Amino acid sequence: MIQVKLFDYEHEQDLEDEMNYFLESIRDNQIVDIKYNVAASGEEEEEQIYCFSAMVIYKVR
Repeated sequence: MIQVKLFDYEHEQDLEDEMNYFLESIRDNQIVDIKYNVAASGEEEEEQIYCFSAMVIYKVR
């Protein structure tokens, strides 16, 4: 069976830490793919907000 795990954080270090923690719990051969995305939003005069997200597609035994 194939499953996904989604991650979504405002800081890339938080995303990296949580993904590494999750990846420690599965075997390398279970990973099918990893998708990564960065989005930014905000007005010209306001602070920009970033969204770092990833999806791990993996096999469940």
